[in-house]
Amino acid sequence: MQQNSFQKKIWLILLLLSIISLIINSVFFQQRINLVFFLAFLFLNIFISFFLLKNFNNKLCLTQSQIERSEEEINIITVESSKSRQYKEALAFKITRYNNLKKVIEDLNRSLNLDTVISVLSSTVYSLISNNSGIALLYLVDSQHQKLNLMHSIKDDRDLIIQAKEGDIFDQWVLRHSSQLIIEDLKNDFRFDFDSAMAQQTRPVLSLISSPLVSHKSLLGLLRLESKKNGFFNQDDLRFLSLVADLGAVALENSLLFQKTQDLAIHDDLTGLFTKQYFIGRLKDEAKRCVRLDQHLSLMMIDIDFFKQYNDKFGHIAGDIVLKKVSLLLRNVLGEYNPLLCRFGGEEFLVMLPGLNKQKSMEIAEHLRKMIQFENITLRRQQTNITVSIGVASMPFDTKDDDELVQKADKAMYNAKSKGRNKICSI
Repeated sequence: MQQNSFQKKIWLILLLLSIISLIINSVFFQQRINLVFFLAFLFLNIFISFFLLKNFNNKLCLTQSQIERSEEEINIITVESSKSRQYKEALAFKITRYNNLKKVIEDLNRSLNLDTVISVLSSTVYSLISNNSGIALLYLVDSQHQKLNLMHSIKDDRDLIIQAKEGDIFDQWVLRHSSQLIIEDLKNDFRFDFDSAMAQQTRPVLSLISSPLVSHKSLLGLLRLESKKNGFFNQDDLRFLSLVADLGAVALENSLLFQKTQDLAIHDDLTGLFTKQYFIGRLKDEAKRCVRLDQHLSLMMIDIDFFKQYNDKFGHIAGDIVLKKVSLLLRNVLGEYNPLLCRFGGEEFLVMLPGLNKQKSMEIAEHLRKMIQFENITLRRQQTNITVSIGVASMPFDTKDDDELVQKADKAMYNAKSKGRNKICSI
């Protein structure tokens, strides 16, 4: 529309110029205007103007077309530039995230302590993926009972209590499939019924990612992040979580093996009680603490009466059964007193009772002796009973030295044996 209006103005200007030219020719050059000459002059000017305007119009269209193409190219470049900027920012974020893996690996390799490894894994994914919001959970598999145990949690709401200590339907899904899980929006996820899932939850969960901790085809546990916002996690987050989980699974396996080795080093492999060497070390520490705080500490030296006869009559396997039975009774009967139990050697056991005086310890020892005496044991289809002789010594009543305390408890135990066995004695 603007182009047509512009052309009309050009035509009017040219027509006026032609008329003015004729008038000037007539007035100044004293020539009379000839109608034929006027019309010829006018049409000639119109014809010239037509070609000039056509050429001008073509150039104008070409220019407008070039402007439009330029604008399109500018738009394309702007969009590509925006995409490139977003890609650059995303790439920089990924580089920063994956560069932190080096520090994660260093932290995991720095310690074989299980609690340290668990803390490093949880805090790493919580900060790098969740940006310190939502909840991070780490479960380990209890292979004996085939269930999950919550080992560590990080929450942005400190007042929130995680009640699902053995996992929920999402954790059971990961455990059952041994596969990664991502839920971008629980309301639209066909694998889980939203109402049923929310009925089991004490906290709002709309999106989550979870990855199993697998090492050498053995499922050790799972690592999970959750948010009360939908669409909070994406596939890149899941891939990074899976990578950290793979690294963490190896570190966890090493920690578990190290912990098992430590447990074997300080526990008797038959009874599961502490070894003599570990017990003596703990006794020295407790004795120093009791002397410093002026508190009581009692020891029981326990020996199974006529143990050699069980081995001779029923065999060494039966003897092992007797040892296991006595160690189990020690745990069950003395458990409420928080004792430290030790297989001191052969058929001898040593019990440390922190905070208990001699009189109370004698009463507990007598109760223990009766419980063991009336416990039935089946050996090669024969019902039998065992008895024990117990010696009791206490700090600071008998001594303030830990070595002498053991010696006095041992001497009291031999006194019990010399008095006919199945007795308790003290120095």
